[in-house]
Amino acid sequence: TMFVGSFAWSFVYVSLPFYLQALSTADAATTLRSTGWILGITALVNVVTAPLWGRFAERSDPRRLYVLVEFLQGVAFLGMALARTLPEMFLARFILGFMGAASTFAFMLVGRDPDEARVRRQVAAIQSAMTVGQVVGPLFGAVAAARLGFRASFVMGAAMLMGCALLVRWGVPASAARRQGGPAGKRLGVRDLVPVALLVLGGSTHIFFLAAILPEVLPALGVPAERTLEVGGIIIFASGAAAALGSMAAPRLGEMVGSRRLIPGLLIGASISVAALAVVSSVWLYGLLRFLQVLCVAPVFPIVVAGIAYRAGGQAIGTINAARIGAGFLGPVVAASVVSWSAPWAMYVLLAAIGLACVPLARLPAARG
Repeated sequence: TMFVGSFAWSFVYVSLPFYLQALSTADAATTLRSTGWILGITALVNVVTAPLWGRFAERSDPRRLYVLVEFLQGVAFLGMALARTLPEMFLARFILGFMGAASTFAFMLVGRDPDEARVRRQVAAIQSAMTVGQVVGPLFGAVAAARLGFRASFVMGAAMLMGCALLVRWGVPASAARRQGGPAGKRLGVRDLVPVALLVLGGSTHIFFLAAILPEVLPALGVPAERTLEVGGIIIFASGAAAALGSMAAPRLGEMVGSRRLIPGLLIGASISVAALAVVSSVWLYGLLRFLQVLCVAPVFPIVVAGIAYRAGGQAIGTINAARIGAGFLGPVVAASVVSWSAPWAMYVLLAAIGLACVPLARLPAARG
């Protein structure tokens, strides 16, 4: 279900900027800024609601909440299909943010295992499933939107999410939600959570920024207007492939190198790659550098969250997950705003600076699990 749910979100997300352009009656700069906010508002609201859902799940059954959240997300996707103007789409995406994040409950379920090594493997498995869904979703979503229409793709995404709810409701036993041993959900202090959350926020912003500005960037790289949707889908597909490879390699890399040296090195590599995007003129070289950038930054979240999931309660897990989700707001909004006011190179330089600023945070004990 984590694979299918992630697939559904990316299936719809890849075509959303192009659909918003088709809906808009405003000028290009206003449309670009509106696109960033519409793409990001769901994550912004979820930053607030994810820790609350996690705290509620500590006192309830995460499996039942998982089912409820997936079903409500499907209903909100249908609301997106009904939207006919930018304000209506903004409202649908705003409401979607209140539905919580299913991944918070999934991390809580595996975090209740008494075996810490198994928790780390299971967190990596969940992250890999989510990432693989992100890999294949954009490619199919772009084709579906181009061939069947935008609204039909939204309805298909809603059906997938509701199917996930039914699968977990019928296929996962309620006893799996109860802790069978292990740590008793210790609360981490603010001093521990803040640097970890900032690290996850900065690193994940590298992953989420691109979709909002692709319609603006691709023509400058020589892509014909009629091919921007499909080429954009390929680039996002490549980004997802890099994220999948990085996430799957995270546990092994952590064992071989050690997170104290690994995470700073990954952040520096991602910063160099994104800065290099400012000087390329070929769409294929652009895609290659984007692949390297995501490959570097993708292992950061699973390495960090694995330690948190075993040591902390639902509210802490929700807070760290909210930082990742918050990057889904920060990335598109900042990228769209900077590009509408300046040029893409300014966005790439800003992202490189954010990545380098996270390096000292990665050396703190709390960030290393």
